[in-house]
Amino acid sequence: MLILKRIIHTTIWGGPKISRLAGVEGENIGHLYSLYCREGISNEILNGEWLGKTLNEVFPLFKAEFGMSHYDYFPLTLALTEAQENLSIQVHPNDAAASALEHRARGKRESWYFIDAPASGTIINGCTCRDAEQEAAMIAQGQFMAMADTLPVKVGDYVFVEPGTLHAITAGSLVYEIEEGADFTYRFYDYDRTDAQGNKRELHIDKATRALDIHLKSQVRHYDGQEIQEKTYSTKLINATAAYTNESGTLECFTLVRGALKCDGIEVAPGSTVLLWPGEALDTQQIELAFVSKMQEENL
Repeated sequence: MLILKRIIHTTIWGGPKISRLAGVEGENIGHLYSLYCREGISNEILNGEWLGKTLNEVFPLFKAEFGMSHYDYFPLTLALTEAQENLSIQVHPNDAAASALEHRARGKRESWYFIDAPASGTIINGCTCRDAEQEAAMIAQGQFMAMADTLPVKVGDYVFVEPGTLHAITAGSLVYEIEEGADFTYRFYDYDRTDAQGNKRELHIDKATRALDIHLKSQVRHYDGQEIQEKTYSTKLINATAAYTNESGTLECFTLVRGALKCDGIEVAPGSTVLLWPGEALDTQQIELAFVSKMQEENL
């Protein structure tokens, strides 16, 4: 097993909830990355023979074992994400758009489990446009708030965002987030917010327009004791004190959200992920809320 050190990411829209939940210091924390594997930023390994190395450094050493040789980086990103303010109205590319716009093979897919619901009771999801003509007119006139449809959500809801869907979590939301694919986010509108230097954040109207599919809209689903399976990954919710063993036959990502966990002699903090090889078990645990995520077999 690999126990990963959390990565704190402050954002213009982050808040204090993650600090309280995970016991980390900082303000305006937007993401607490429990698993992030990219060049230049990746989780440090806290145990075992690769102690002190990063996941990005060691992933090439074991990826063939799990059929991941075709991935440059570990394919999943896992995080606690908080929106003290509304996130930008945005869209992610699908595989075809990522290839055309960024010369990358994969677009970006993501899911949210709502630990805290937004204050408004809704997130932005999908478009109000009737057709391509209305879409073009609303984009040309900058009517992005009018173009954005909404989706009601509450605590315990699960939402998958198909690439090409207009979307954003809204103020008050705290979610467990799963991402797979490229790191491309195209912003239509960011509420005219400015950074510490007074600069507005970059928008990507052309790419966002080319990536957008006005017909896509997410639905709310719920865990029923089984895995929720998407095209490229699956996840299940754990909220019991019973022992947990990886019986899936492939690598699993066990993310603790609330509760206590000890692995390989190390106290694992909330907001942390442990990579479990097949047959490996967690040592001691008092789990209130956790998730197990893994790649779907057809994508390994």
